[in-house]
Amino acid sequence: MCRTAPESRAIPRGSCKFELGVKVPVSILVPIKNEAANLPRCLKAVSWADEIVVVDSHSTDASEKIAQSFGARVVQFDFNGTWPKKKNWALENLPFKHEWVFILDADEVLPPGAEAEFRDIVGRAENPFTGYWINRRFQFMGKWLKHAYYPNWNLRLFKHRLGRYEKLTGLDTASGDNEVHEHVVVEGNTANLRCEMDHYAFPSVEVFVEKHNRYSNWEARVAAGALQRPGENLQLPHASSLRKWKRLAQKLPCRPLLRFCYVYFWQRGFLDGREGYYFARLHAFYEFLSVAKTYELEKNRVDPMSDIDQK
Repeated sequence: MCRTAPESRAIPRGSCKFELGVKVPVSILVPIKNEAANLPRCLKAVSWADEIVVVDSHSTDASEKIAQSFGARVVQFDFNGTWPKKKNWALENLPFKHEWVFILDADEVLPPGAEAEFRDIVGRAENPFTGYWINRRFQFMGKWLKHAYYPNWNLRLFKHRLGRYEKLTGLDTASGDNEVHEHVVVEGNTANLRCEMDHYAFPSVEVFVEKHNRYSNWEARVAAGALQRPGENLQLPHASSLRKWKRLAQKLPCRPLLRFCYVYFWQRGFLDGREGYYFARLHAFYEFLSVAKTYELEKNRVDPMSDIDQK
């Protein structure tokens, strides 16, 4: 099913010179590490793409074999500890077969309607847009959240020579080798896709806590050594506004409580039932970790370039 994005700008229809049944001339970039559980679902949904490139961080499970079984080209990535991270490295260094690239995480799934929409976009002889935002919905504790963290826009489809992830810090963020909350910034105008992705990000509370422990390392390090103010260059007003509000909130007391109120009341997470409540409480805890780790760096006057052990 291809759900309609509520805030999408109308995308003009163009002549499509590619017939159905022929692979869509787009390159799908999938960054992974030990994603054997997610890859089959993810890659099956983009079997219509002419090129799938999987960038692996030397997985120790069956990820590489699974990716190859779906016809993907697997490239290994060796992280230098700071920058570039996996996706930006791939955009800078890999020879993509097609002009248009779509970045897809292994725990994300495109709907069937994406094929026709992508085919139409990349087949246009003239296109006023160089990038497209896609909305996501989250599954948490086995339930699709209809309010908490919805909408959730990310710029994923773009002309790869014109787009790169923003560099917010050059420090070791102790959050792994993949981008965390950075967005793609492209040269040119952007629009919104009509279809939306399913995001199986948090199959359990344990996974949520593990991920957000790493993400809070990133938050603290970016706060300690940001190269630019996040949100200044984002091309979607909704995403840019969220960044600006987040920057303002960093100066306020009771940030964990504010995060809970934002998710549970402002985004109406209470309509998602008990799962929405737990989701909001866990994000408040994530905010608390970010605050505490930032304070720890400042209190101990730790050099932001020093390493944080990843437990």
